[in-house]
Amino acid sequence: MTELQNIRLTQFAHGGGCGCKIAPGLLSEILARAPQGLVPPELLVGTETSDDAAVYRLNAEQALVATTDFFTPIVDDPYDFGRIAATNALSDIYAMGARPILALALVGMPIAKLPPEVIGRVLEGGAAVCRDAGIPIAGGHSIDVLEPIYGLVALGLVHPGRVRRNADAQPGDVLVLGKPLGVGVLSAALKQGLLDEAGYAEMLRHTTQLNRVGAALGELAGVHAMTDVTGFGLGGHLLEVCRGSGLSARLRLAQLPLIAAAQGFAAQGVVTGASGRNWASYGAQVQWPEAAPPWMRHLLTDPQTSGGLLVSCAPEALGAVLQAFREAGFAHAAAIGEMYEKAQNSAVGIECSL
Repeated sequence: MTELQNIRLTQFAHGGGCGCKIAPGLLSEILARAPQGLVPPELLVGTETSDDAAVYRLNAEQALVATTDFFTPIVDDPYDFGRIAATNALSDIYAMGARPILALALVGMPIAKLPPEVIGRVLEGGAAVCRDAGIPIAGGHSIDVLEPIYGLVALGLVHPGRVRRNADAQPGDVLVLGKPLGVGVLSAALKQGLLDEAGYAEMLRHTTQLNRVGAALGELAGVHAMTDVTGFGLGGHLLEVCRGSGLSARLRLAQLPLIAAAQGFAAQGVVTGASGRNWASYGAQVQWPEAAPPWMRHLLTDPQTSGGLLVSCAPEALGAVLQAFREAGFAHAAAIGEMYEKAQNSAVGIECSL
């Protein structure tokens, strides 16, 4: 093997993918101390509900969607790392019901430790995904840092009336998840040398599948709210929908789409540290059935890198939503629960059942 083939990107990082996000509880504490800035009337979506991207109305027909996402390596192959990071960043655009128009690259690399050829492969992977999305990487910024970091600033466009926020779910809405859970578990197995070639291919298939169906979903009248499931796990991102909408949610655990190999690893205790941090941050807001096996809780909190879209839609729109997912190649898309009015004076939360 050549020297370049022996380089393992994950050895340079303390965490990987969306699992290296700051835990939701600590992040809330940090943001609570941040001063509130100017909020012009054109800013349709800002920081108020922890949504996936900012949205700024340009005119009556167009709104600009802006987001950024980057992280440390979740895999060792530099090309695959670039693909996963770029796919994940563009997901925030699709989650708002928008279509991307261009991206800027964010690159931080330990220059003394990684050869230019390896760094170049990371950039090639990101560029390949952007070509697939039909957009250019029109610039960016790079710095010399201790851990490899790659991601994008992504910009998109959407009609102001078709912005799909995470805060507009309605009572009685059905919840649909577009991708199966378990990417974080597979990444943990990879780091421990337990993931075989078939498992790695499965992990890549999900993490490099663009959530471009979000733009089509945003055009459906019955789709009320959308977000994507990433570092806080399904539980954390669903709670953001609950808080923003002032509602609670019911989840039917038996209907959650799961990566089969991830279920097996989770049952063996092969999980990420981020899963435990996520539960510590919001577990008190989740009603967990005593009969549910512990591994299932780990998948509820499993940090998803480039995870699926979570859609809150009217019951009569469920067929159209599932059809849109299927036509876009999301074979695991499934209805997993519903939104409901919380009891008066009670906090929002998630009620889980088998």
